[in-house]
Amino acid sequence: MSTQLKNLSDFSHTTVPNGANYTFGIIVAEWNAEITGALYNGALKTLLANGVKEENIHSFPVPGSFELTGGAEILLNKRSDIDAVICLGCVIQGDTKHFDFICDAVAQGVTNVGIKYSKPVIFGVLTTNNLEQAQDRAGGKHGNKGDEAAITAIKMADFSANI
Repeated sequence: MSTQLKNLSDFSHTTVPNGANYTFGIIVAEWNAEITGALYNGALKTLLANGVKEENIHSFPVPGSFELTGGAEILLNKRSDIDAVICLGCVIQGDTKHFDFICDAVAQGVTNVGIKYSKPVIFGVLTTNNLEQAQDRAGGKHGNKGDEAAITAIKMADFSANI
């Protein structure tokens, strides 16, 4: 596995624009709250550390990862000032095909919302085989997917503003 010994949240190889001029929405799933809370804290910390003003970060909980796309859609429909939306969730493999259906629906939904609104909608959803893998990617040995999602949102908001 390529991530076995790698911190995925290392951004030393890239330039991150200052986020001071952008407004972000964060939609965070309440399901698997221990993990999604860590993802949220990472995203929030990273946005603030990269110049985003606290008053320009708008956070909204939704029940689960399946509802992330609906939350992003509602937010972008009602708030034209949002430059990018970060969707944070965690789906852990179980004994049924439910995992596959949820992961596919959320990935496709996040893509479709971004296309519909011509705004960056960031997929910050962990899709892991077990809780340990989720913990490793929510502030553990592989970094924090919330950090990654925040950096991606800043870079894409800047890209959108300057294209």
